[in-house]
Amino acid sequence: MTTLCKEPTVQTLDDMLSRQLLTPDQHAAIGAWIRQAGTPEAILQMPPPLWRTLALASLLMNLDADLTQPALMSAGD
Repeated sequence: MTTLCKEPTVQTLDDMLSRQLLTPDQHAAIGAWIRQAGTPEAILQMPPPLWRTLALASLLMNLDADLTQPALMSAGD
């Protein structure tokens, strides 16, 4: 089984919990799902209610903002 880097995921879920975007039960359930999943494909099989909760919390935290920002130009270019 492939092991995912858990630390950033846990930190993000903890941040969602501290901002009250997840309940403690949602935090625990999503964290447990991610830990047992083992692969990105398995994470995508998360039950729909948990997935919707995670998606909404991600949207409210604007986690995709770095994907919509223009690329930084290096000083040497």
